[in-house]
Amino acid sequence: MKPTIAVALTRPQKKRVAIVEAAVRLFLDSGFDGTSMDDVAAKAGVSKPTLYRYFADKDGLYAAAVQATVDDVDHLLRLVAEELASDVHPRKELRRLAIKMLSALMRPDLLRLRRLVIAQADKFPEVGQNWFSQGFGRVLDTLAAAFTRYDKSGYLRVRDPMLAANHFAGLLLWIPLNRAMFTGQVKYDISELETYANAAVEAFLEGYGSRRR
Repeated sequence: MKPTIAVALTRPQKKRVAIVEAAVRLFLDSGFDGTSMDDVAAKAGVSKPTLYRYFADKDGLYAAAVQATVDDVDHLLRLVAEELASDVHPRKELRRLAIKMLSALMRPDLLRLRRLVIAQADKFPEVGQNWFSQGFGRVLDTLAAAFTRYDKSGYLRVRDPMLAANHFAGLLLWIPLNRAMFTGQVKYDISELETYANAAVEAFLEGYGSRRR
């Protein structure tokens, strides 16, 4: 996992990117407490004075490193928009979307980043809030918009689209995500993910589906 890099960067911008990329990797590998500014400078290939010109302390570097990973969720936004774009009953589309979302959200690096942000949430609440609202929160917004459209077309019964989006995500992620968070299991067979995905969709439609299903 690394931040998105623009094509044309100035030399100072390239150094900053290198520092942030190094910090992301080290924070994921060693955690916040296990990462030092010396470690980041060495991995980024810059001197300590150069590092401190860009970031005054580790707290600021951590905030920048987490923020740099937010764009990684953009492909999920595209998946939701593309899979739920039709005007037919969403069962097949939700199943396809569910397995793709699980496959994306259960990536080891993303799970490690989630653990990191949660572990530091008390110390850096704004970092955690920004990471959620600018990342997965946008996915929930996109889901809610799609569910609103399906409600208007009569395929779903949705009084609170955002609550429905959270219910869908919760049904989908509860088992594998909690297992990964508490046990460290990060590798799942595709058939297992498909089982979770299909069960989540059926449970969601049982609660939100209309008579047109």
